[in-house]
Amino acid sequence: MTTTRESAAPRPFDAVLCDLDNVIRFYDTSGLAELERAAALPVGTTEEVAFSPELDGPALLGRVTVAQWVESVATALAAGGGMSGATARALATAFAEAPFAADEAVVGVLRAARAAGLVLVLVTNATQQLEDDLVSMGLSDLADHVVSSARVGVAKPDRGIYEIAAGRAGVAPERCLFVDDRRENVEAAVALGMTGVHYREPADLRAALGFPA
Repeated sequence: MTTTRESAAPRPFDAVLCDLDNVIRFYDTSGLAELERAAALPVGTTEEVAFSPELDGPALLGRVTVAQWVESVATALAAGGGMSGATARALATAFAEAPFAADEAVVGVLRAARAAGLVLVLVTNATQQLEDDLVSMGLSDLADHVVSSARVGVAKPDRGIYEIAAGRAGVAPERCLFVDDRRENVEAAVALGMTGVHYREPADLRAALGFPA
């Protein structure tokens, strides 16, 4: 764990701003990997194409739907991979429909944080499908507020999304604990005065909150 600010106070914050993917939610991409191997592609090719800035940027800013994003990924795969349109579409669809689940250990820590009086805000780069995804995981009531890039039109690490999240929490940035698996997102939060945790495992979150291991 990397905790980027320290204070003599045992808990120098009033709100937890927490990322979703690779902190709370994790995807199973084994089915996609099987399709990529069958198509003689290196595993991870589809994700590399899908997460290229020119394709995932519009989706994460809410400018295109998930269906439109999938179509753009299929088109890019077919154009660059020398494969049939059907194969490209199957790969893009498998990427978009990869099953996911919440890490119950992290969910438990976050629920305990709210019970302890901290405001919890999910701050995530997400598509317009986020709300439905939270419902499917049984997490629609997890946080006090949800700040989705697709809804506010700005994505991490742009400072604007952090300012929106702090505003939703109703506290100053200096009183926020920000948790994310991407270092550049944590660094952006710290630059605004937040306490930052570069997340790797649930113990990182428990330690930052002062909860027992």
